[in-house]
Amino acid sequence: MTTDADVIVVGAGPGGSATAHRLAQSGLDVLLLEKTGFPREKVCGDGLTPRAVKSLVDLGIDTSEDNGFIRNRGLRIIGGGMRLELPWPDLASYPDYGLVRPRLDFDELLARSAQEAGARLQEHTAVTGPVLDETDRVVGVTAKVGPDKVETTFRAPLVVAADGSSARLALSLGIQKRDDRPMGVAVRRYFESPRHDDDMLESWLELRGEDGSLLPGYGWVFGVGDGTSNVGLGILNTTNAWQKTDYKELLARWTSAMPGEWQFDEEHATGPVRGGALPMGFNRTPHYSRGVLLVGDAGGAVNPFNGEGIAYAMESGLLAAEVAAQALSRPDGASRERALQAYPAQMKSVYGGYYTLGRIFVHMIGNPQVMSLATRHGLPRPLLMKFTLKLLANLTDKRDGDALDRVINGLSRMAPAA
Repeated sequence: MTTDADVIVVGAGPGGSATAHRLAQSGLDVLLLEKTGFPREKVCGDGLTPRAVKSLVDLGIDTSEDNGFIRNRGLRIIGGGMRLELPWPDLASYPDYGLVRPRLDFDELLARSAQEAGARLQEHTAVTGPVLDETDRVVGVTAKVGPDKVETTFRAPLVVAADGSSARLALSLGIQKRDDRPMGVAVRRYFESPRHDDDMLESWLELRGEDGSLLPGYGWVFGVGDGTSNVGLGILNTTNAWQKTDYKELLARWTSAMPGEWQFDEEHATGPVRGGALPMGFNRTPHYSRGVLLVGDAGGAVNPFNGEGIAYAMESGLLAAEVAAQALSRPDGASRERALQAYPAQMKSVYGGYYTLGRIFVHMIGNPQVMSLATRHGLPRPLLMKFTLKLLANLTDKRDGDALDRVINGLSRMAPAA
């Protein structure tokens, strides 16, 4: 069979670009297919925790302000009548700063970096389905290419599906969404605001429905550094209000109660409200099947504790690339297949127990009484909030960590990696 690449990566978001970047660095011929053209919009808070920053540094991305990033030093939490500022923890494993960068050009930065590493990026290429061999194994993809949507077939011995929450490639293989895992929805809007250069990510814990009930989720205000702020909210499906809530109306109602000088109003909005799904806690498995590895949102890798997706997209991409490089160094057959099975095993080992804790957490806060108690009685306790920040952001040292790290790591190890 004639092949077009060693690996085809479907989707040039953070997960796909990280995968393609690392595969190219391994000396493999990588074809990175993106359905749209850059630059392009993506619904996101644009905030990057130190966990995400670590992956950028691993990839050699310049995270300086000269390269368009704005740094932040921690998380400001507002709720229960409290305002608490928590600096990012001082750890050996992660940097002590976060970043903000609009997805409009952040994704392009990562994709161009993958190109520079040797990956072949092809934009305006919408993948329509898998190509199967006589054993039902995926050996390529079909796609519509360019403005004329020319039907084209691309072949490779291995395919990485990094096509986001839609997960069309996984669905075409019968890998369905798991209903026993949490889902979230996020909406956001940009506003011209004097708060554009805030050096803290800001999280609001008291979002209320029309009936005044406390909703499981949070609002955010992230300064983008370009004269605008990214203002949005995320809500979990662990509440009865999940399908009844008008999220655009909720965002408008929430921002209208903020100080007028912040300019979070219609007059200062720079674009429409946009929304998207947050597939959490491994809501699509298995992460490897029949020659296809699922990366990032396609595999439901969003952190259920805080809705963070970029860090886990890049991390899963780097992990998939490592496994793929080892597998492709072996002859086609049983030995290669054994190597590929390491990917879902490692995903479960690295995140499984922690995500199990996250699923328990989201079901607990789905109860408005629990959410209210946590907000009112947790925020006044700085040590508890320091623990909560480390837990929710998944920021601990595995070796030589402090007492809080040891508790969180111990809980993650004890939780079943289902």
